[in-house]
Amino acid sequence: MFALPLTEEVELRPLDPWRAEEFLANLDRAREHIQPWVSPAFVATDLPSARAVLQRYADRWARDAGGIWGLWWRGTLVGGVMFVSFDTTLGVCEVGCWVEPAAQGRGMVAPAVRRIVDWAVRERGIQRVEWRTNATNARSIALARRLGLRHDGTLRQVYPGPQGRIDIEVWSVLADEWLAGLPSTVH
Repeated sequence: MFALPLTEEVELRPLDPWRAEEFLANLDRAREHIQPWVSPAFVATDLPSARAVLQRYADRWARDAGGIWGLWWRGTLVGGVMFVSFDTTLGVCEVGCWVEPAAQGRGMVAPAVRRIVDWAVRERGIQRVEWRTNATNARSIALARRLGLRHDGTLRQVYPGPQGRIDIEVWSVLADEWLAGLPSTVH
């Protein structure tokens, strides 16, 4: 019902808790692929935990503190984008994404991220958009570059991981940079 076409085959839609079954099926297809890169709390393993993840984002949306949208490719949920955090008082948000292997490299994630970032900057007055990623996640870093974000620095050994502590790269774009660098057709 509330869908934003990104291409002829891809739609961006709200990912509400009632879509937990679709979300869990997507995570099941993506699990091995995304597990090294996303928070363990995000990678639901059953229907109640999938519903809980989506409810947390619905609660964030209600508090104006985050949000999550799915990417439907040819009618199937294959990934999504989110505001991991969203603070209009500070004017700062963090964006993130995930996608299952079958949808990788199809050019759907960057337009979806552009849409939510553009909305945050233009409509909500966000001044700084952050992208935080595991320093070994080459695809995520390449996406940050394609989106025009700048590398702010690396937070060393932030989280424990299976191979030792994980470094996190922080990338960002400021509102004036975003508005100057985007074609006017985005909004």
